Amino acid sequence: MPSRARIIELVRKESRQLLRDPRSRIAMFVAPVIQLIIFGYAVNTDIRNTRTLVVDHDRTSESRALIDAFAASGYFSIVHRSTRSRDIVRRLDGGDATVAIEIPAGFASDVGTGRATTVQIIVDGTDSNTGTIAMGYAQQIARAFAAQRRAALASSAVSLRMRAWYNPDLESRAYNVPGVIGILVLLMCLLLTSLAVVRERELGTLDQLMVSPLTPTELMLGKTIPVAGVALIDLVVITAVAILWFDIPFRGAPLVLFPAALLFILAGLSIGLLISTVSKTQQEAFMVMFLFLLPAIILSGFFYPVSSMPVVFQWLTIVNPVRHFLEIVRAVFLKGAGYSALWSQYLILAFLALTTLRYAVTRFPKTLGR
Repeated sequence: MPSRARIIELVRKESRQLLRDPRSRIAMFVAPVIQLIIFGYAVNTDIRNTRTLVVDHDRTSESRALIDAFAASGYFSIVHRSTRSRDIVRRLDGGDATVAIEIPAGFASDVGTGRATTVQIIVDGTDSNTGTIAMGYAQQIARAFAAQRRAALASSAVSLRMRAWYNPDLESRAYNVPGVIGILVLLMCLLLTSLAVVRERELGTLDQLMVSPLTPTELMLGKTIPVAGVALIDLVVITAVAILWFDIPFRGAPLVLFPAALLFILAGLSIGLLISTVSKTQQEAFMVMFLFLLPAIILSGFFYPVSSMPVVFQWLTIVNPVRHFLEIVRAVFLKGAGYSALWSQYLILAFLALTTLRYAVTRFPKTLGR
């Protein structure tokens, strides 16, 4: 039976060790906020002021009105104008423009009489994400222009009305920032757990702890509880920054997010302990940590939807705790989801956390004599 008194004393010792160095305090509490701000602005799939070439063969008030509609949207910045089609290839090849809009001769006449007309949008496909989003915005602008002129929809009995739920403006930041929260919390858990244990092994203090009356369970609890407290503080701080700085909507209940955060932190600490059992030096632990962290992020759905991955990798994501926590945190932030909608993610996250912790605790004493 673990001794509560010994665990409390070890927690006090580990807490003082974590917090006594000013540089460590900055790394634990300031660095995550800075990283969130950087990622919040940098990890953004929205496009703004895309460099655009306009080739206007019509040169009428109607064609200029269409060009003004593109420029006024904020998504396209008209940087070049021409009347020659061959300039499209030259500008796109040279990187002077990302999008080219070609308006045919007779455009105003077709619009005025209600005849179908075609405006060509050519996009640099080197960056497929930007190209796809730019084409979507261009299509919306062209449809809105046609609807105003009663041209494209005049003879159609079907009216298309689009509405986005949960994220009406379709801002990628509202989707990405909650995901960054999970990544930063996991990174902090891995760093503080795996490196700290290995550092004690290098200094020889871990051997002294193991020959003390402390049991392996007490030692693991004493090592992980302070880190869990730091991770929870980081979670609260960066969540507040996400809401107050980036104005990310928080439609759910904190009591729904908090248990998921505890399970996720437990999973991160367990993985950190497991890494410490296979590493002899801090350098080795750091390398193993990133060998786990990068695939975990890629297979979490943070950058790419899980549904678009090959089937084998979709099955592999099931054992990735990052995926399940990101699903929970995004659903709580944007949808206001509750336990009834997220119970499967909670169960899987709890299973992964407890299984990894059990394996790490049982393996840890066996690695001491290596």
